[in-house]
Amino acid sequence: MKNTITIGIQWGDEGKGKIVDLLAPEADVVARFQGGPNAGHTLIIGNQKTVLHHIPSGILHHNTLCLIGNGTVLDAVELRDEIRLLEDSGVPVAERLRVSDRCQLILPYHRALDAAREVARGAGRIGTTGRGIGPCYEDKACRRGIRLCDLNSRNLDERLERNLKLVNFMLSEYLNAEPVSRDTVEEALALARQHVLPLAADVPMLLHQQRRAGASILYEGAQGTMLDIDHGTYPFVTSSNTVAGAALAGLGVGPNAVEEVIGVAKAYMTRVGAGPFPTELYNAEGMNHAAGKHLAEAGHEFGSTTGRPRRTGWFDAIVTRHAVRINGITSLAITKLDVLDGLEEVKLCTGYILNGRMLEYIPADAAAFAACEPVYETMPGWQQSTYGVTNADQLPQAARHFVQRIAELCEAPVSMISTGPDREHICHL
Repeated sequence: MKNTITIGIQWGDEGKGKIVDLLAPEADVVARFQGGPNAGHTLIIGNQKTVLHHIPSGILHHNTLCLIGNGTVLDAVELRDEIRLLEDSGVPVAERLRVSDRCQLILPYHRALDAAREVARGAGRIGTTGRGIGPCYEDKACRRGIRLCDLNSRNLDERLERNLKLVNFMLSEYLNAEPVSRDTVEEALALARQHVLPLAADVPMLLHQQRRAGASILYEGAQGTMLDIDHGTYPFVTSSNTVAGAALAGLGVGPNAVEEVIGVAKAYMTRVGAGPFPTELYNAEGMNHAAGKHLAEAGHEFGSTTGRPRRTGWFDAIVTRHAVRINGITSLAITKLDVLDGLEEVKLCTGYILNGRMLEYIPADAAAFAACEPVYETMPGWQQSTYGVTNADQLPQAARHFVQRIAELCEAPVSMISTGPDREHICHL
């Protein structure tokens, strides 16, 4: 297998976990490079459903080393619970997982600040998961964050005291929220020392050694390109860079470490939380187009991390082509094709109209993007089931034409088509 980055190229929830799980048996190493426990990768193997947040999807494979890079932010309680869940299922996590000692730690005051800010925003809320990811990355950028390697630092008490004083001032004086106690923070630090610190490692050195030994490495991204803090629908984005280039900084490797970039996209679009979504058809706030409702129900569109219902809409080729370009995508993995089964017609967004002008690009301003009207290309649907099909030649002709048109519009070949949730439900092209 080539050294490959696998990332989502929509608004997250594209089915990256399944694609990584499919590729992992051919990889010696699976490495996660950004994000936090807001990422949810759902794997369905046989009748068993496994939802991973921190730990790379390759953890289920016997001979795969899994790494969490310095570009991620870690919640020790979440990671401990995830480790226990896997170990209760017979997965020897301690043998397969290593965590960068440079990872920033999400502490209780990050969660408190995240939740209080969302409440204070009212109708202007961003739609964060409330898990403290943004405030943790904020501390990292302000150089006051606590890293895994800092847990035994001599000046840790002094740094924590300064951080708590600042956060509690903001919580009580500006956000009308309860302050965070030092004891609560100490409990989280004790968990980190007990469950995470034993897994700490110099991840860039491990990757260097693996590459010198000829290992195949799979670099795993979280969320999706349109949630990237620079290239997404700012400010309705996550707090890290989700694009392929972030793998380099988030793991400590150079550009020559990557040979292939696989972009994962649904055969339609979904989004969780607030922000522009030009092709939206259905949401929990009252938009109830029949096709959008079909996508939501047939696709079981609820967030694997939050449980929130996802907004649904037609495939947006402008969004996806934008992601293909900035990530250097070499091939596409199209997921959930089977969700479109039974629709009389399917649509692809090929442009936008904004203030009477045709656009074939995404406006940088979120308000302008939200005002864009989609221009659609309509194609015939198919009545035959594609569920579980493993040979692309056995797909209905209309479904094959739909996938081919996606490749043309997005300027990237399709290498995989997922036709169901199980690992075996895949067509390789």
